[in-house]
Amino acid sequence: MIHPTAIIEPGARLGADCEIGPYCVVGSQVVLGDRCRLHAHVVVGGHTTLGRENEIFPFACLGMQTQDLKWQGGTPRLEIGDHNTFREYVTINAATRDGDVTRVGSHNHILAYAHIAHDVQLGNHVIMSNVATLAGHVLVEDHAVVGGLAAVHQFCRIGRRAIIGGCSKVVQDVPPFMLADGNPAVTRTVNKVGLERGGVSDAAQAALKQAHKLLFREGLTVSTALGRIEAELPRLPELEHLVAFVRASQRGLCR
Repeated sequence: MIHPTAIIEPGARLGADCEIGPYCVVGSQVVLGDRCRLHAHVVVGGHTTLGRENEIFPFACLGMQTQDLKWQGGTPRLEIGDHNTFREYVTINAATRDGDVTRVGSHNHILAYAHIAHDVQLGNHVIMSNVATLAGHVLVEDHAVVGGLAAVHQFCRIGRRAIIGGCSKVVQDVPPFMLADGNPAVTRTVNKVGLERGGVSDAAQAALKQAHKLLFREGLTVSTALGRIEAELPRLPELEHLVAFVRASQRGLCR
């Protein structure tokens, strides 16, 4: 299951039934879970741990040193969950500071040339289309979609089941369940298709539409809009998550 041209450095730990293709390099501090598959020319380095059944396509590079100029050595890490797909030329960097972690969850689909920078925290069931880029310290919640060629600024947050249109420039937080698009990106509407595919109830979808109107259409301050959402709309889990996300924003919203 290991091609003779692959280099597995002493100290690397490989789980059961891993497949390591031609010209791959697996570093000495790498841990691969069971049934991971590395196609040709994959590099996994640094202090990197992958869970089970991850598939990595040619020329992807995972876990190497951060591009952040503040790097001063130590053992920053990259931790990846289970059942992820990383397509051609994907790059994921380790964290910057000693002991910190860039973290990627499970069941994510990361398409060709996408980049996940240092200290990103990426959830589960996320899709990043071709050439999508996350700068350092970005947070992406579960089931979000980042369109092709979109770029997300440092320290921004992308909410649960949000979608970012292709070629967008995201410089502030994208709220959960919403669709953001543009350069710079603004929140256009609710992510209707994502909500329907996720089985979100009709009642919750209607309430989220009203919340979008209050936050982005009425010309209200954020605090006033949140007050009206809490006073006028039903207490549903989706709305509670939206309100909590907005209240925690430090960069402001894509408005």
